Amino acid sequence: MTPQQALRDEDPQETREWIDSLASVVDAEGRPRAHYLIDRLLEFDGARHGDFHGRVTTPYVNSIPPERELPYPGDLAIEQRLNAYIRWNALTMVLRAGKHSGVGGHIATYASAAVLYDVGFDHFFRGRTDSFAGDLVYIQGHSAPGIYGRAFTEGRLSEAQLDNFRRETDRDGLSSYPHPRLMPDFWQFPTVSMGLGPITAAYQARFMRYLENRQLKAHQGRKVWAFLGDGEMDQPESLAAISLAGRERLDNLIFVVNCNLQRLDGPVRGNGKVIQEFEGLYRAAGWNVIKVVWGSGWDALLAKDHSGLLQQRMMECVDGEYQTYKSQNGAYVREHFFGKYPELLALVSDLSDEQVWKLARGGHDPVKVYNAYAAAMRTSGRPTVILAKTVKGFGLGEAGEAQNINHQLKKIGADAVKAFSDRFGLALDDAQLGELPYLRPAPDSREAEYLRARRDALGGQVPARHAQVEALKVPALAALEAQLKGTGERTISTTMAFVRILSTLLKDPEIGRLVVPIVPDESRTFGMEGLFRQIGIHSAVGQLYTPQDAGTLSYYKESVDGQILQEGLNESGATSSWIAASTAYANHGVMTVPFYIFYSMFGFQRVGDLLWAAGDARARGFLLGATSGRTTLMGEGLQHDDGHSHVMAATVPCCVSYDPTYAYELAVIVQDGLRRMYQEQEDVYYYITLLNENYAHPDLPDGAEANILKGLYRLPIERDVRPGRHVQLAGSGAILPEVIAAAEILASDYEVSSEVWSATSLTEVRREAQQVERWNLLHPLDTPKVPFVTQLLQAHEGPLIVATDYMKIHAEQIRPWVGARRFVPLGTDGFGQSDTREALRRHFEVDRQFIVLAALKALADDGALPREVVAEAIERLQIAVDKADPARV
Repeated sequence: MTPQQALRDEDPQETREWIDSLASVVDAEGRPRAHYLIDRLLEFDGARHGDFHGRVTTPYVNSIPPERELPYPGDLAIEQRLNAYIRWNALTMVLRAGKHSGVGGHIATYASAAVLYDVGFDHFFRGRTDSFAGDLVYIQGHSAPGIYGRAFTEGRLSEAQLDNFRRETDRDGLSSYPHPRLMPDFWQFPTVSMGLGPITAAYQARFMRYLENRQLKAHQGRKVWAFLGDGEMDQPESLAAISLAGRERLDNLIFVVNCNLQRLDGPVRGNGKVIQEFEGLYRAAGWNVIKVVWGSGWDALLAKDHSGLLQQRMMECVDGEYQTYKSQNGAYVREHFFGKYPELLALVSDLSDEQVWKLARGGHDPVKVYNAYAAAMRTSGRPTVILAKTVKGFGLGEAGEAQNINHQLKKIGADAVKAFSDRFGLALDDAQLGELPYLRPAPDSREAEYLRARRDALGGQVPARHAQVEALKVPALAALEAQLKGTGERTISTTMAFVRILSTLLKDPEIGRLVVPIVPDESRTFGMEGLFRQIGIHSAVGQLYTPQDAGTLSYYKESVDGQILQEGLNESGATSSWIAASTAYANHGVMTVPFYIFYSMFGFQRVGDLLWAAGDARARGFLLGATSGRTTLMGEGLQHDDGHSHVMAATVPCCVSYDPTYAYELAVIVQDGLRRMYQEQEDVYYYITLLNENYAHPDLPDGAEANILKGLYRLPIERDVRPGRHVQLAGSGAILPEVIAAAEILASDYEVSSEVWSATSLTEVRREAQQVERWNLLHPLDTPKVPFVTQLLQAHEGPLIVATDYMKIHAEQIRPWVGARRFVPLGTDGFGQSDTREALRRHFEVDRQFIVLAALKALADDGALPREVVAEAIERLQIAVDKADPARV
């Protein structure tokens, strides 16, 4: 039997008998018994034939039939007038921006989704009040003009602000898309980097449950709404968390996928049916799927379709055809859709072409959308996805409705503007149309009163970001005293030092409960397994099994109130959890303190887009890049060795990055980060690299704290200065011990003295110097300021050699401010390789021997040493001059 034959009922009487039989079971024994019998029949067929697979999609019609619909609770006539204003304002804002400044904007996306948003704003999206924390709404990025249009209609935004759409640098403007960094009181979430909205919304819903299970936030029945596009779902991140949401039964999560069937260049699934595809994916992942395919005008036609032929035709048409229909007219739809079968032509024989054309898609029908949202709100035990079929560019007519070019549409002609006005009942005269005025109801009108009443009933404004939260009392540096003292002859890694710092913070009476450790299935690698028993791993269902290692001290303990978020091999998910935790102060009124530790190579390189969005979201938290550096991770090689994460971290303006070598440096940095983010409430986040290499750690030098934080300080290694044969040596992270060893070789073998500097943050050094340069540029009559690094080095003579376990460009960034001295950066340019640490450092030319060679060569270039000394050193240090450049291997 073909799929088309399956849709057409060949024996209606037999079908009726089977349905009546099932109905009698439901009436007598209930739906569970009926479904049990259905399952047994499917098992029988599978056992008999072996090739049965369960159906994961339903017919291409609405999930909620008309007889199950609730009456619409609002005044549709008033809402349609208000929503016409909003549509007009969204359109006008973009057209005026294009006309006055050429900055443009997007029209077609919101035009397709307007009803989806209108029904939500009018009846479902609850704002924050004194007693309710509010729903969280992720707005699809390209729909921003419509959200601004509504905010203007509500009186939240002015005409001047709308006229400054996409013009922010020197005026009170509106950001192009949802950007909390740029509009910190308005937007809640950055979503325009497609795919990040879905994954961060899902993990936000899970974090909301985490807060409730740990009794950090009372359960209030809040919802996370995420508005997405069907084209956006092709991004891997869009579907990455749907199994998590289904598995965790996140009934506080609602996805609304605007299926306007178009991407940026053309159809999403021109040769298929994207709604059916998504239904199968979400249903298999455990979601409640609600399809809103057809508007109310189709109800009567479907009711008359006793043979199933109309449903068959609906299923036969692919999305490319549906797009074409809506770019034409009623006569075209009659001929090409209904005209395939005479019976269907007869079905619409009493409808005019105009009536055929007005058969709307479900996403444009407020009654259908309302019922889908109401059903989603009633659903318990699983998340809901609403698949709403719409038309991209709806209302734009010949100027762009259902046309491939409409995503880039920023301007339309006067005739199209008039047609748009007439279509939505605005009836503006020619003079008004030429001025493109913004519209909103008079303050004392029925429409204005209705709008205020709806928002009052739903609480505060949406979207709105609330960042006011009480500062935390963070522990003083003395609380980390154990890490400020040296380890003597014991050797530890900075990763182990971090774990000890974290353990101390978890016990702190003020912030311990608020600490959120996040790990992507590497706890044992990082030495964190001791926390399993201490604070537990979060699980929504607790632990339903006896762990294999139950008899050990550090057994794998899961619990509902577990504190660790152990996200599996899932850096994107772990980062999304970290973003939820690091923005909890604004979204939940709870200042949580997240520490996300990961393989550094799988941080900024793998999830850089999410970490950029974290900056936009004004995240506050700690990222710990463990096993950092190109030469520390023995035997792992090219895909694991990180020599560039600090270069990438430097591209995020609000990311404060450090590469500490010693435990006391790490303690000073973490404590000051706590102060800045949770006491002073700065909107920054920290990236700190950690090492898996063990060595002895000295005591915190007296008075070093300030310069540790500024990014450069001198180690208290005292040697006699040899004028003319003196150099400055700096290093960070794994390479600083090599720098110290190189200083000893220079002193003992070459009679060259040196100062040794720990460069905890070359990025912070560069940023401070740039700020000073800018100040000097803008204040030419004032005494010039001197950058910190210039001040620090000016009292010390000799060339400066900076060696790190990162690309040379990382050290190069401070070159302009080191004075006239010769500057030599050493770094690990090139791909990673597998070997021992010693061999890798020799390969990348950052070991002590190369640091010695670089110092001698710099002195020779300055005329302080004969060049023969350098040549002899190459032989003595066993440096192969014919070896291939590691940056080119």
